[in-house]
Amino acid sequence: MNAMRALLLALSLLSAAAHADVYGYMDANGDAHFAAEKLDQRYQLFARGDQVLNASKLVPLSNGDKAAEKETPLFRYLSQHPNLKKYEQLLNDAANDFNLDPALLKAVMAAESGFNPAAVSPKGAIGLMQVMPATAERFGLQADRKKTVAQKLADPKTNIRIGARYLRFLRNMYPNQQHLVLASYNAGEGAIQKYNNAIPPYQETRNYVKLVSQFYQLYQPVANFADNAVFSNRSSGSKRIHMIIPGHRSTNSSADTVTSIE
Repeated sequence: MNAMRALLLALSLLSAAAHADVYGYMDANGDAHFAAEKLDQRYQLFARGDQVLNASKLVPLSNGDKAAEKETPLFRYLSQHPNLKKYEQLLNDAANDFNLDPALLKAVMAAESGFNPAAVSPKGAIGLMQVMPATAERFGLQADRKKTVAQKLADPKTNIRIGARYLRFLRNMYPNQQHLVLASYNAGEGAIQKYNNAIPPYQETRNYVKLVSQFYQLYQPVANFADNAVFSNRSSGSKRIHMIIPGHRSTNSSADTVTSIE
């Protein structure tokens, strides 16, 4: 009976991850804020749970006029952030070397750091992929006389490759179960194993899986993406994405989620 309940919980959470509403708004500084639920009146429905994120469908859902046919600022923020272009080759190289989907790396990066290479979480997760130094050491990164592990993780190439290596490790642990890969990246393998290989009942982790799953849809290659060149660098400013995940304390860092190992 316990096994059956665990299976039903996993199936329900997988369905929720694939059908998660996303809310967001742009603040006065031009920074984007996203959440898996409407936290206050500023948050507007950005994407419905049954909606594939692409340029033709991402419109202001609260409006009914013709202006709603244009791409939203939130969509442009996610799809055209300058650092997507800046680190695209590093992302593609890591994806190729570790046999990962580049869209997955982009989605995790968006949620973890908002494309900010200087992001550091309160728990010590570092950089674009928000990697903990202990995780980096597990996957071969060592300090030397010149730099500590944390200092090496500040390098975007190193950070992306360690994050990719960890995601491949998790994918091999949970093949064809991307919801568990994402949950493990957020909460640690120990938390998943504690709950019989299911997403743990942590509000932060559940919402993290939902948000990254939706962002993953955004970064899937679609024909009209190439036609519209949505990954081009149209902005010279460096903005941030603020991921507000209910159940997790907000910080001044652009990354509200952290990677932890149990």
